[in-house]
Amino acid sequence: MNIKQAKEEIKNMVLTYLAKDAEGEYKIPVVRQRPILMIGPPGIGKTQIMEQIAKECEILLVSYTITHHTRQSAVGLPFIKEKQFQGKSYSVTEYTMSEIIASVYERMEETGLSEGILFIDEINCVSETLAPTMLQFLQCKRFGNQSVPKGWLIVAAGNPPEYNRSVREFDMVTLDRVRSISVEADYKVFCEYARNRKLHGALLSYLKLRPKNFYRVEADVDGMEYVTARGWEDFSHLLYSYETLHLPVSKEIVYEYLHHKDVAEDVAAYVDLYRKYQDDYGIDEILQGKVKPAVFARIYEAGFDERLSVVNLLLDGLFTYFQKTFFEKNVTDAYFDFLKSWRKETDAESDFQAAYERRLKTLSEDFWKREKDGFTDKEEKERVQRLTALLKEGRPPEGAKSLEEAFAWSRRFFEQQRMRLEESEEAAEKALEFAFDFMEEAFEAGEEMVVFVTELTVSKGAAAFLAEYSCERYLLYSSQLLIGSRKRELLQELGRV
Repeated sequence: MNIKQAKEEIKNMVLTYLAKDAEGEYKIPVVRQRPILMIGPPGIGKTQIMEQIAKECEILLVSYTITHHTRQSAVGLPFIKEKQFQGKSYSVTEYTMSEIIASVYERMEETGLSEGILFIDEINCVSETLAPTMLQFLQCKRFGNQSVPKGWLIVAAGNPPEYNRSVREFDMVTLDRVRSISVEADYKVFCEYARNRKLHGALLSYLKLRPKNFYRVEADVDGMEYVTARGWEDFSHLLYSYETLHLPVSKEIVYEYLHHKDVAEDVAAYVDLYRKYQDDYGIDEILQGKVKPAVFARIYEAGFDERLSVVNLLLDGLFTYFQKTFFEKNVTDAYFDFLKSWRKETDAESDFQAAYERRLKTLSEDFWKREKDGFTDKEEKERVQRLTALLKEGRPPEGAKSLEEAFAWSRRFFEQQRMRLEESEEAAEKALEFAFDFMEEAFEAGEEMVVFVTELTVSKGAAAFLAEYSCERYLLYSSQLLIGSRKRELLQELGRV
């Protein structure tokens, strides 16, 4: 299965194993809760999906790469203890608590939460001294003499033998006690993930043109050459930073992330071209309806790679508009909910200012608790910071004599935020119309338009925007172009299916 299917399977396992009956007991007894053993190539996102699952289910995650551990840190240090058996004293070897099990208890104490996932990566690549410990862990859910706490699920991951010479095969006794999942690299799944994670537009565009370069592992005379999903995502972060600092991107820098000489050289050249196209075509001006006549003259003569790159640059620009609109919408909705709850609570509350401050404090504390527990992301943090700043700015003045006066004051600041949302909505809708103007003039209903409309359809952010803000031309083209054999035929020509 692909990594998306693996995520769903593991998430379903979490929900099933943590389900409780009316008495508060787990419906599936702990002894019958099999660990998951996920085997797949390196760098396809095994660790990443565990972080996503923990956030979505709002449970804890403790993650270890087991090859970084010794037997002592995994099992615990031995010590001698005196015990009595049948009236005689004996010296018995016991063990201190495993560092891994201790980390689980530490996270429980830090957060006050009692359920989570213990994720052990590279479990089938351990040293000979650690191999028996890993078998004990999978078979008995124990490290040494310490069990994984009740309410904690076990997921282990490893690489197939063709990717790692250190791989050890598990015996039938172990495999009969786990749920084994085989995961493969999947370009389509990665593209969906990459769009939602806002992978750099140049890399998304490159991969549409060269999908075969998404995941490559090859051996040559100089050793192993490889490109993984992890490499693309990590390089994307670097590329964003380099652009901010106006730094050049050489093939040597690309190779540090994409360890394949031909691919690295190709990507470095394409990134330079992508930046050049952005300047030459004036993407920002196109989305503002200010297309230079020379742009059409050039696009008519351009090759397919260049034309598709321009389409992706347009999409990149549109997604920025959509993202801003939903950011403002989420802030506005949260602001409205705050004022509504405050006013409702204050109907029976004489001190309306104290009620406002109490709700503001609760909002901040709830967010920082979620962030400490690892359940937030960058977008949520930015959203809460903006909301908190607005609420502090709009708090009732000390001289307010009534709830109506205080509410009217706070509502003024809400109206300012609502105006920001309306401006953002209007800008995004206009940019989309201008993009369609350009696409119709430059490509009519050709292959490029199919790509444009398809990406608007499958991108999570764009689809959400179009579901809320209707665009007649999008509906027209999606009904005409994205149907049955016509869609498959054109996408096959683009090498995407």
